[in-house]
Amino acid sequence: MRNSVHSTMITVGIVEDDDEIREGIQRYLNSQANFECSLASYSVEDFMESLNHTEPPDVILMDIGLPGMSGIDGTKLIKGKYPEANIIMLTIYHDPDKIFESLCAGASGYLLKNTPLSQIKEAIELLYSGGAPMSPQIARKVIDYFQGLRPTKPESTLTDKEREVVVGLVDGLSYKMIADRMNVSIETIRFHIKNIYQKLHVHSKAEVITKSLRGEI
Repeated sequence: MRNSVHSTMITVGIVEDDDEIREGIQRYLNSQANFECSLASYSVEDFMESLNHTEPPDVILMDIGLPGMSGIDGTKLIKGKYPEANIIMLTIYHDPDKIFESLCAGASGYLLKNTPLSQIKEAIELLYSGGAPMSPQIARKVIDYFQGLRPTKPESTLTDKEREVVVGLVDGLSYKMIADRMNVSIETIRFHIKNIYQKLHVHSKAEVITKSLRGEI
């Protein structure tokens, strides 16, 4: 269980290829009480090499546009190796696709690079305490995305029964459990599943669930 941010040293890592930005954030954090930022790298590859010799920091600030591996792929890599890692994207990118890809990769926060240093510090404390810090304009885009306000969202061709089956899949139910919920036979559910796959142009339950969570159904 995490202790109070006011009584615990928070270790921070930075992955940023701009020397001025990286060193500026590092100096600022090291000047703050209860903060330690000793791991600052210009690339994901260099950062991962450093982690071979030390414990991962409590919070990682990750740029997206990096030499070599991108910050999004780097986030996937780090989360795969260190599932408990807390990562905040710190980037110039504010388009919905980059935001969504970052969050899907495992990032727990998303800040723009014009964020003042004091607010970056507050975001780190918020994440360390269990929050999900985001720049205001990023939070608005996330809300719009999940409310289905993107103009490219296709209109679903699924019937009400097929939609009910999709809800069952998203809830993690088996075909038998969905059949019981809908009071129909398993054969009927399989028939609906076949139609769903054809209409959505997918080949697995995972793809159906992913499309549903992305608001594409």
